[in-house]
Amino acid sequence: MKLFDKIANPREIRRKLGLNQQEFWTQIGVTQSGGSRYESGRDMPKPVRELLRLVHMEQVDLTKVKREDFEIVEFLKQSHPDLYKNFKKEARAALKEAAH
Repeated sequence: MKLFDKIANPREIRRKLGLNQQEFWTQIGVTQSGGSRYESGRDMPKPVRELLRLVHMEQVDLTKVKREDFEIVEFLKQSHPDLYKNFKKEARAALKEAAH
C-alpha cells in the first residue's frame, strides 16, 4: 500500500483484529462516533488514514516511537547503507522467528 492510499474498508480491518470501535479508533486518536462515520463511508483525512495504517496494519506502537529513532534510522541509511540493509534483514528474521 502506498502512503496515503485510500483504506477501502476500515470496518473490515477492525473486525479482523477483533476490536470494537472504541478500542480500534481511540488507539489513533479518533472518537468512537468519528470512527463510526468513517466506517460508514465518510472520507478519512490523510493523517487519519496514515495513523490507521501504521497502528493497525503495520502494528506500530506509537507510544514507543521517538523522533530520535527516525533521525538515527535516516543517519544509518545515508551513512552506512550496507549496515542498514543488514540490520533490516536481521530484524525481519528475528521478528519472523519470534512469531513462530
